[in-house]
Amino acid sequence: METVTVRRVIAAPIDEVFDWCATTTNYTRSPLVLRARLARHGQGAPYGVGAVRLHTWLIGWFRERITAYHPPREFSYVVERSFPPARHELGRMTFTEVPGGTQVVWTTRVGLPVPFGDALIRRVAGPVVARVFGRILDAASTALTGRPGGRA
Repeated sequence: METVTVRRVIAAPIDEVFDWCATTTNYTRSPLVLRARLARHGQGAPYGVGAVRLHTWLIGWFRERITAYHPPREFSYVVERSFPPARHELGRMTFTEVPGGTQVVWTTRVGLPVPFGDALIRRVAGPVVARVFGRILDAASTALTGRPGGRA
């Protein structure tokens, strides 16, 4: 299993950044995400615990279930199914107020069920996942501030 982590500071209030990132349909503002939708509402909030999100990225298809939801500080998820198939232990986004905005830390722990899967994740898939995460966070920054990017 390999851990992929992407960090960004977005120059916007924590509530706005959390809401944007929790709303899966926003991810299509990144050119690397082709489709994203909420398949099932969660408890107490559309993207609360139990919510099911479906994503089609350039690198694959993912069915995620929200496992923890603590606005505006954190939510976690697990990938229940994917293509290509992967083992998934953790998906989490945390949000912290910092000078100049909100720091977002997006972490996933994933493996591939093939020989040398961890090496493949480390050398190829991990950097691609990090790029997709980064482009989604760049889209969040653009949507919330009018400026792309942010700082790590």
